[in-house]
Amino acid sequence: MKAIICRRYGTADDLELYDLPEPEAGEGEVVVKVAAAALNFFDTLLIAGKYQVKPDFPFSPAAEFAGTVHEVGPGVTGFEIGDRVMSYAAYGAAREYYVQKASRLVKVPDSLDLDRAAGLSVTYGTTIHALKDRAKLKAGETLAVLGAAGGTGLAAVEIGKLMGARVIACASSDEKCAFAKKHGADETINYAANDLRAELKRLGGRHGIDVIYDPVGDRYAEPALRSMAWAGRYLVIGFAAGEIPKIPLNLVLLKSCDIVGVHWGAFVARDPEAEAANMNEIVRWCADGKLSAHVHAVYPLSETAQALKDIAARKIMGKAILKP
Repeated sequence: MKAIICRRYGTADDLELYDLPEPEAGEGEVVVKVAAAALNFFDTLLIAGKYQVKPDFPFSPAAEFAGTVHEVGPGVTGFEIGDRVMSYAAYGAAREYYVQKASRLVKVPDSLDLDRAAGLSVTYGTTIHALKDRAKLKAGETLAVLGAAGGTGLAAVEIGKLMGARVIACASSDEKCAFAKKHGADETINYAANDLRAELKRLGGRHGIDVIYDPVGDRYAEPALRSMAWAGRYLVIGFAAGEIPKIPLNLVLLKSCDIVGVHWGAFVARDPEAEAANMNEIVRWCADGKLSAHVHAVYPLSETAQALKDIAARKIMGKAILKP
């Protein structure tokens, strides 16, 4: 089978397209023929050795995928050859076949195409956990989303609206703001052209922003935190802008607000039943047309390096998909 392989830490151009033996299913496992694998920003960090997860070499990028069941291992029930499935892999899905524990697979209804299903696990899984489990977002609250045109940002805009929030989408260009508004944002802020703190203060009014969803970090974190409401919740999702911000804790005291970490990968491992319930809800919403699971671009496996470069250059709105 064909696979994209990382043999040493480096850049996207150091990745190789390689032939590997086709895998076999062990006890409790399923071999999935990958129809689509999705890339995320953290894949750019993973291949550079800058991510908290450091797989043994050689490994493949791509943490999520969708496809059809190719082989069922001993002890597996509930899945048959040909079933349409999706899953979270942590890494390794940029290949033609992937072996996964049957317990980690979610069936994909016929009304949901596999390209869109491939990109649901990380972005929408992270977001429903963040907004529902960690922030306990309530209908009528104001949610501000940084990086609102990216994969997780778009998911936050859409799920926030489904949960009844007023959503302020913050992004780095007018084009990205328009994209977020098309997907349900009530208000937008171009923080490349406007002062983020001033705009959040204007749109939040005297009350302030109830929940901040931040996958960006860097210089945007503190002005966003300064705009929070009393007893607000600041969701730490990631640091796509590069630097991990240093937060003055007096702001947390003065606003009596919470800074809430969202480590979705650890949540998957620690509470798989709750994560499975969240993902089943996401799949239903997407199949019913309530979530877009927007695919920005589709790349053949041989163009994985270009896909990662486009993600790093902030060119992707929604998801970048690989097609083995």
